[in-house]
Amino acid sequence: MRHPPSFRVRRTLVALLTAALAALVPFTVVVPAQAAVASSSPSPAAAASGAGYWHTEGRRILDAQNQPVRMAGVNWFGFETSNYVAHGLWSRDYKSMVDQMKSLGYNTIRLPYSDDIFKGTQPNGITYANGLNSDLQGLNSLQVMDKIVGYAGSIGLKVVLDRHRPDSSAQSALWYTSAVPEATWIADLKALAGRYQGNTAVIGIDLHNEPHDPACWGCGDTSTDWRLAAERAGNAVLSVNPSLLIFVEGVQTVNGQGTWWGGNLAGVATAPVRLSVANRLVYSAHDYATSVAQQPWFSDPSFPANMPAVWDKNWGYIFKQNIAPVWLGEFGTTLQSTIDQKWLAALVDYLRPTNTYGADSFNWTFWSWNPNSGDTGGILKDDWQTVDTVKDGYLTAIKAPGFTGGGGGGDTTAPSVPTGLAVTGTTASSVSLSWKASADDTGVTGYDVYRGTAKAGEATGTSFTDTGLTAGTRYDYTVRARDAAGNTSAASAAVTATTAGTGGGSSGCNATYKVSSDWGSGFNADITVTNTGSSTTKSWQVTWEWPGSQTISAMWNASYSQVGRTVTANNADHNGAVAAGASTGFGFGATPGGAGTPVLNCRAG
Repeated sequence: MRHPPSFRVRRTLVALLTAALAALVPFTVVVPAQAAVASSSPSPAAAASGAGYWHTEGRRILDAQNQPVRMAGVNWFGFETSNYVAHGLWSRDYKSMVDQMKSLGYNTIRLPYSDDIFKGTQPNGITYANGLNSDLQGLNSLQVMDKIVGYAGSIGLKVVLDRHRPDSSAQSALWYTSAVPEATWIADLKALAGRYQGNTAVIGIDLHNEPHDPACWGCGDTSTDWRLAAERAGNAVLSVNPSLLIFVEGVQTVNGQGTWWGGNLAGVATAPVRLSVANRLVYSAHDYATSVAQQPWFSDPSFPANMPAVWDKNWGYIFKQNIAPVWLGEFGTTLQSTIDQKWLAALVDYLRPTNTYGADSFNWTFWSWNPNSGDTGGILKDDWQTVDTVKDGYLTAIKAPGFTGGGGGGDTTAPSVPTGLAVTGTTASSVSLSWKASADDTGVTGYDVYRGTAKAGEATGTSFTDTGLTAGTRYDYTVRARDAAGNTSAASAAVTATTAGTGGGSSGCNATYKVSSDWGSGFNADITVTNTGSSTTKSWQVTWEWPGSQTISAMWNASYSQVGRTVTANNADHNGAVAAGASTGFGFGATPGGAGTPVLNCRAG
């Protein structure tokens, strides 16, 4: 993951991710003479391939059929943290997460991990409620990784495994620490190569994330020369599986000139990485905006016109001189500032739009899929469901057609929308539903049932019972159909059900409302829920009616539905249990601003 300059205070991510780095001073890169690259571009349709293992040819990546491919994906972090598993599974099923990535047009997942997961770590932060993630129960971290990799491959996505940290505590400047020596690093890389040998969903390994000072490139000191270490590790991986791609990041400083951690590949010009197997090397850079750290080029009077020259000298020249493929493994921003918006627009153009250049382009994975990256945010918003359509929209021009090499084949047709959704029964704690079967050209494999905006569970047939609900409470439901290729239908028409009883149980709750910011066209607010009863709650619900025409646009730490002016917010999986006298909370964004304070009703179960 990305990191600010070393002279700045380290930022904190929710995922406990940290960093630091130095400012760039302009310099000139001298590159070796290369054969001229043909000016003609391959057809964009050529990127719609991806079968088998991949290899390189000049600056392009080719699949097993020698068809050019473009990696266009996301980083999904978590295995490298103390959760020891990809984040967000506390609120969603892993399959629905991967399905959503594909539905948005991403074709590659960069999956960070730490060497801790080779110690039999047990993942924490996975929900199994209502049938979610049911096939992950009892598995250790590596076994969960197997499941994610397997499912991604089955619907045609590719995976790059990223050795992000030596252990879950923090990022390291060098590829080894006193606790995790180089021998352990290499042994674990070889173990991964062997574990996924023959599984062509895993097309390569990113050897180490963001080497930085005192790491050097080409200095000859085996204790700090990242180029030499990458050769040792890359050749070790290839000795186990010679079909894998080896992704080698840059360093921070070369010849006294610095940039982002892992983003300086200027040394490749005179000291390229040498691997024992030809056509397996991909160079990787990282690049960020001001939401991560300020850099000199952002205050250049010519910004953003100056940026292509900055990228050229640090890593772009490798692609432009046809030395090797270049993968921008991380780049991201909160998009809150005008500078960041201009930076991302310029970078997308620099990476070469797919419609113009096809797979003759830079490869990339955006940081991040996760919303809990403190200085960039993610493609998903804080509810882990809603897509940040503005951020995702910037990337549209550089997305690529999906690969056809996975179990999903070339099927891109979604099932028909489920019809006839009806409530067939209710109790004080459950709602039973049924619907008519959807049709699909390759066959429907299942249905996803949503309670408001939160996924309540999955069904293979046309009925489902949602349990663990609060008595006397209204719930709204929709259903989506899913096929074997991971295509998902639009949502069915919604139905409403009210559980039996009066609710409340032996404990009640109180909710308070506070606007945290209001900018006229919209606002954010926080709601605090306090257990006023004598026992721990199992669930809670807050309802209100807007005094105006406000509409919820996003909600975090709760799921919600809105019908007209009436909003119903239900606890998330992780905060339904509130001890007597204790409090929890959730927040939301809504439009327009200037809303009066609504009257809140709180009910605990």
